[in-house]
Amino acid sequence: MFTDDIETAHELTDLERIMMSRFANRFYLNREVDPAIVKGILNSARYAATGANVQPWRVHVTAGNAKERLINAISAAHEASPGDHSSEYRYLPEALPEPFAARLREFGTVFFGSLGIGREDVAARAANTARNCRFFDAPVALIFTIDRRLEKGSWLDLGMFIQNVMLAAKARGLDTCIQEFLSRYHAVIREELTLGPEELVVCTMAMGYGDPDWAKRRPQMPKVSADEFASFYGL
Repeated sequence: MFTDDIETAHELTDLERIMMSRFANRFYLNREVDPAIVKGILNSARYAATGANVQPWRVHVTAGNAKERLINAISAAHEASPGDHSSEYRYLPEALPEPFAARLREFGTVFFGSLGIGREDVAARAANTARNCRFFDAPVALIFTIDRRLEKGSWLDLGMFIQNVMLAAKARGLDTCIQEFLSRYHAVIREELTLGPEELVVCTMAMGYGDPDWAKRRPQMPKVSADEFASFYGL
């Protein structure tokens, strides 16, 4: 019943096509996004599953001059002393076990290879990383926070909410890119935006109309098949 190719197993629904077409886009057109569209996306995403209906998410949306001020502040911090900033949580363990470490290496090879950046080209890699500070020049930047007093279960809920945002954006013709990288500049973000002391910056998101030329050239990140990560009983 289960095959490596989902398309041969059943006819894809529109939702599945959106799920499979979504990717972390780091190249955007210079085209504004109607604020009503962003609000519509968030209004839809709020129906994400959440244990006991806690709804642990907070989102700070910036565009225009407000985004530029945030970009300038983050960029200044990154240029002056990047080593002085760190996230309030660890995204990956210091020693990543297999097979996850191999997947991380594969990502680096595929992604930087698509940009023509070699493994030893430290300057080019640093310049590409710095593009995070500008939210990859996307017209909308979102900052996701969670109440630091909550436990891991609420982080699962936040992840489902963020996934809803990405899928709703894709359904409306917008691309997104989640950025864990900028969580290290939480103090800078806190100075620029009105964040409560209980808010922990989890990640940011670039949102906008993706560059169609890049969409045609971008590499497809390899994904393991369901048979590799799932066990089936009685099916």
